Amino acid sequence: MATGREINKDIHSDEVFDALCSMCKNRGKTTEGEKFCVDCHDYFCINCVQVHSQVPVCVSHKVLDISQVKPGTNKDLPRAPTERCDRHLHKYIDMYCHNHDDVGCSICMTIDHRSCKDIFYIPEFIQNKSYQVAPREIQTKLKALAKTLTVQADKLKQDKHRLLKRKEELLNDIRKLRQEINDQLDTLEKSSIDEIEYKSKHFEGKIEEGLKQLQALKAKVTSAYDKMESSSPNQAELFVYLTMGTNAENIAKKCTEDITMKITADCIELQPDRTLLQQLKQNNTIGTLKQKSTKTAGTLFHVTGGRPYCVQVKSDENKCHISSSCYMEDGTVILADNDNNNLKRLDSSSYRVTDYCELSGEPYQICKINATEVAVTLPSRNEVNLISVDREMKTKNKIKTDFDCYGLAYANNHLYVSDEFTSVYTYTMSGRKLKQFCTDQSGHKLFSNINSLAVRKDARRIYVADYNKGLIVLDGNGEIVTTFNGEELQVATCCHLIETGRVLVSGYKSNNILQFTSDGKLIGEVMKAVKENEGILSICCNAKLSKMCISRYNEDNIAMYDI
Repeated sequence: MATGREINKDIHSDEVFDALCSMCKNRGKTTEGEKFCVDCHDYFCINCVQVHSQVPVCVSHKVLDISQVKPGTNKDLPRAPTERCDRHLHKYIDMYCHNHDDVGCSICMTIDHRSCKDIFYIPEFIQNKSYQVAPREIQTKLKALAKTLTVQADKLKQDKHRLLKRKEELLNDIRKLRQEINDQLDTLEKSSIDEIEYKSKHFEGKIEEGLKQLQALKAKVTSAYDKMESSSPNQAELFVYLTMGTNAENIAKKCTEDITMKITADCIELQPDRTLLQQLKQNNTIGTLKQKSTKTAGTLFHVTGGRPYCVQVKSDENKCHISSSCYMEDGTVILADNDNNNLKRLDSSSYRVTDYCELSGEPYQICKINATEVAVTLPSRNEVNLISVDREMKTKNKIKTDFDCYGLAYANNHLYVSDEFTSVYTYTMSGRKLKQFCTDQSGHKLFSNINSLAVRKDARRIYVADYNKGLIVLDGNGEIVTTFNGEELQVATCCHLIETGRVLVSGYKSNNILQFTSDGKLIGEVMKAVKENEGILSICCNAKLSKMCISRYNEDNIAMYDI
């Protein structure tokens, strides 16, 4: 093969001109190219290609023989990518896996796509006329994505700014609390010092009084001694001095004993109150730091506590059977006591019964209508009672049904009422029956034994806790969205809808509470009863207060949990 031979300069065809060695051409020479670099898109003679191959950045370039290249290739063939691989920095991203729609260097393809069949060298792949690059479309998407990311980044920056601001506020709260504690300690210290000063002053007065008495006694004793010392041989006079001296001695001894006893009795000492110090030692921090709830519909609740509160009142003739409960906007809890035929209101902080309302039958399920009104079903009376809970709890209105009504929910200015077994009905607030849900499109029964109802505010989801069929989720038209009847949920007794859209369902036999998404997908188990056969009957939650109230079968207590 000829090496670096010159060609006829008179031949000016594009084919010949395109095959000139690019390096020789830059030096003013017209030398026939023997090799073609796919990456550089240039022809090289034998001598120049050796120089090209010695350049570090060109070592990995793909070089072809001139016989493998069609004339004009340097115009038609797309240039090889020059983007370097993040994992293999000495390699270019010049390979494409059609199976995974992914690009990479040759090493990446060997490692990550060794089982793939459709691996292409990018410049050759894009020569295929059936493949067309649409950069504008991708650029538009990338631009929109970049904008979204910028918005998200700005939001995170704002969140960081708020977090730092909140941090400083919390630190100031700590400093303020510390100052309040210091001020209180200063007050206690001053009170203790004042008391010591008072006691000491009192004690000091007693001592001064004793000193005066001792000085007076000393004068009498000294006088008696001096008189006896200077007395004449007159026996009668000596007797007088002797008697006076003896009396002075006795008086001095008695006074000395009294003064000593008084001083001992008034002696003071400090008995430190160690309870405050012990309390401080027990605390790990100066305050309790709580994180605000950021739970989403897919986040499983975590419950703690479980403190019991007695809900029995004097008029109750039977043991409490709290079949249902609901939270009001002011944080109070309304309980339906099935065995004592009444509704009870619990205080929002102490959870003591502050008021109750006698009913004409056994209440079953209760639901909130608004801030001052609830509704409750009375199965034995075929009634739904509307109860005012504004100040005094009293029956406001009654809606008659033609069946034993059990389940009850309120949404979109309508009542959803179920009978015991087969149907869910919708009623207007004036008591007019609108719809009945009992069978699916195939005519099969939807329910077998209905225990409880819950309905989303927009009425697009209806939740039914069925004794035998578990959780049944319907859409607003009564069509089944999903059902759940796994081993985790045995004898579904109560379904409770939380403001965030999550659904809690209790299992009477499985002794647990499960959490579901708004479409009835199981998230997980919120809690499992410690004792067997505790029989969870009702659940109600207040997301704002992070509280959950549950009742169990045949118990005078309800249990309050933190969530």
